[in-house]
Amino acid sequence: MITKLLVANRGEIACRIFRTCRESGISTVAVYADPDADARHVREADFAVRLPGAAAVDTYLRADLVVRAALAAGADAVHPGYGFLSENADFARAVVAAGLLWVGPPPSAIEAMASKTRAKELMGSAPLKAADVTAADLPVLVKAAAGGGGRGMRVVRELSELVGELAAARSEAAAAFGDGEVFVEPYVERGRHVEVQVLADAHGTAWVLGTRDCSLQRRHQKVVEECPAPGLPAELVTELHTASVQLVRTVGYVGAGTVEFLISPNGRAHFLEVNTRLQVEHPVTEAVFGLDLVAWQLAIAEGARLPAEPPSATGHAVEARLYAEDPAADWAPQTGVLHELSFPAAEGGPGLPALRVDTGYGPGDRIPVHYDPMLAKVIVWAPTRAAAVRRLADALRRARLHGPVTNRDLLVRTLTHPEFLAADGIDTGFYERHLAELIRPLPGEEHAAVAAALARAVTGDGAGLPGRLGAWRNLPSRPQSKAYDGRAGHHEVHYRTTARDGVRCTVESPPGVRVVHVAPDRVALEVDGVVRTYAVREYGDDGTDGSGRADGGGGRVYVDGPTGSYALTPRPRFPEPQARHEPGSLLAPMPGTVVRIADGLATGARVLRGQPLLWLEAMKMEHRIVAPAPGVLTALHAAPGARVEVGALLAVVNEGVVNEGVGHESVGHEAVGHEEQRREREEPPAQEES
Repeated sequence: MITKLLVANRGEIACRIFRTCRESGISTVAVYADPDADARHVREADFAVRLPGAAAVDTYLRADLVVRAALAAGADAVHPGYGFLSENADFARAVVAAGLLWVGPPPSAIEAMASKTRAKELMGSAPLKAADVTAADLPVLVKAAAGGGGRGMRVVRELSELVGELAAARSEAAAAFGDGEVFVEPYVERGRHVEVQVLADAHGTAWVLGTRDCSLQRRHQKVVEECPAPGLPAELVTELHTASVQLVRTVGYVGAGTVEFLISPNGRAHFLEVNTRLQVEHPVTEAVFGLDLVAWQLAIAEGARLPAEPPSATGHAVEARLYAEDPAADWAPQTGVLHELSFPAAEGGPGLPALRVDTGYGPGDRIPVHYDPMLAKVIVWAPTRAAAVRRLADALRRARLHGPVTNRDLLVRTLTHPEFLAADGIDTGFYERHLAELIRPLPGEEHAAVAAALARAVTGDGAGLPGRLGAWRNLPSRPQSKAYDGRAGHHEVHYRTTARDGVRCTVESPPGVRVVHVAPDRVALEVDGVVRTYAVREYGDDGTDGSGRADGGGGRVYVDGPTGSYALTPRPRFPEPQARHEPGSLLAPMPGTVVRIADGLATGARVLRGQPLLWLEAMKMEHRIVAPAPGVLTALHAAPGARVEVGALLAVVNEGVVNEGVGHESVGHEAVGHEEQRREREEPPAQEES
């Protein structure tokens, strides 16, 4: 029997496993790198062991340190979670060799399946050899042989790009999984990503637990998942289930795992890989089948037998991954303090919660730059797909998310998009087709700015106004104004205050707004005959309550209302001079580490528009920085291994010296996007980015 379990992982998966352990009476041990010293998974564990360092390759990917930590803490079992070492057969062997119980499949099964190249060979679908790829094979997908989560994956549409993308994928895979092996396979356009959850014991019983659709992806990483996969023909489901069970029996698989397929537009199933671990999206299967997969993992590791048949499926479940990232800036990951993360309470069906949130963060936690930017998984179960999707969209819309930019608005728009609601239109190209319409700024931001201004008028710097004027008067005050920057632009609010029978406010601009109620944390406005209530919360630059600052500048104001949630940056009355950079400056779009510089790049080199100059690694993904225009590299401040903060000057390209080259149309979308945003911020009139 397991009495003390070490989870060789971090964040929400560690917290998820700890929850089952608490319900089962099992003590828990966390491991943590230095940036995670006060992380939620450390706080929730009974014991914790430090892994000195920050980068994953020096900490969570060090099998020797993790095994040593388990022994030091007196654990008798190790659960790998997912990611990091979860699909590493050598790690599993090291755990067993140390006399510890391994909660996962046998090392031999991991070895047979965890490498995608070996798994494909076993299934009779060997990958392409990179050296043999021709233009006729395009497009192709470069993919990491170990691990998942979209790391180490690149779509190649031009043969000239293959060598560079292979190098980038190897680098990213090595940083994320400690294994730089990659392979090449055909890329199926507009395919559906469908997977089968399997669970097997050591006594010959194997379950298949329905299907999951994971087609909605960005950068090959899943964003929305659901169970069951909608709209699949019954014969195709049977084919997927049969292939999955046969594969499990062939390799002697024990424990939880996932067999993944790509369904082409003509309905043909292509085997992708086997994940020899629990998946991020496992909660949707748990909700539909009414079971705890982690509890079964622990029981199977202890030698328990599965019943002959799995439980029956009931209803539909959908999961959305909430990321600290900005989809409008090419999914750039975000860091900083998470002030609030809360969701509305909801009631579910018999024995099933309607709303489940798995997270590794709590209020006040700082999101580090070293790891994946996922904040939480939000899962909803309902009797039907339509009801589950509607409830999930509503839960996300009503959530209080105060802190770094997230993909929340994109998720809500995704879940309400006609193509997604139709189900049969889902495929992996969804975001490529619809991203522009999904990332538009929310309407109504100007009214959120009014709410922010009026809330401050009755507290903070507004609270000192009567003293400065001598006392409140029954006559309207002189016009007051506040300015805010938001995602939709700059907003000027002009209003007057009166103190007859309490504080009253009138709005002079924007027009058409009548004030119904004002309090420091709540404002009700009537617009076009309809009353809308807004919750207002302001934070200072240090993360504390910012409502009491005298100048009203800096910090952030979060306004949650019926039309959406808005993050606004107040403009100070007396702004500080802002540092300016010479034209052609390339600034770091996020904090990260410079992993490499383009071969032969040096000051004085001539560069072409879109030419890759350097690569930043942040939150386990590489981000390419390219030349914004043809010219000469006049300064290069970056060096491999250097840590940079957001806004750091990386390089300078003196534009207009070199003519635009022919055949260089392939511009790094993410880097050009960051450069365009930077140039917009520097062109007069200066405007802060929100």
